Amino acid sequence: MQDARFEDGREAPLNLGALDVDDLRVISSLAQDAVFPVTEMTWDRKAHRFGLLLNRFRWEDAGTARHAPERVQSVLAFDTVLRVASQGVDRSDKDVILSLLSVTFEAGEDGGGDILLTLAGDGAIRLTVEAIEATLKDVTRPYKAPSKSVPTHDD
Repeated sequence: MQDARFEDGREAPLNLGALDVDDLRVISSLAQDAVFPVTEMTWDRKAHRFGLLLNRFRWEDAGTARHAPERVQSVLAFDTVLRVASQGVDRSDKDVILSLLSVTFEAGEDGGGDILLTLAGDGAIRLTVEAIEATLKDVTRPYKAPSKSVPTHDD
């Protein structure tokens, strides 16, 4: 038997699914402080799918002592979406950059309910869903965070 090598422990891209509230909390924590242009969200009404292309801060990255903080582009997608509504989101201004604070679920009947994407600046996106069915998947290599710092929140 051979000892593990450092190279064996390298981090891999995230590819997570959520089918319940606990799973969604994990996705929310990993997507916290993700930023995205307003143009990078889409709803396919026919397929009942809503998606965002995020620039996600890599909260799971344990290597920040060795390198600068990193971000990675990720797709956050939700299936079984029946309706999408937003508040405080100006889709007409194509230069707007939004920041995701949290992803939560408000239960309705028969497993359905509303997924609430809370944004910085009092914005929100509400997805009415038949059930929780979400994925978070990294789609690029990590890159140095342009801010060169870890996001912080004022209490």
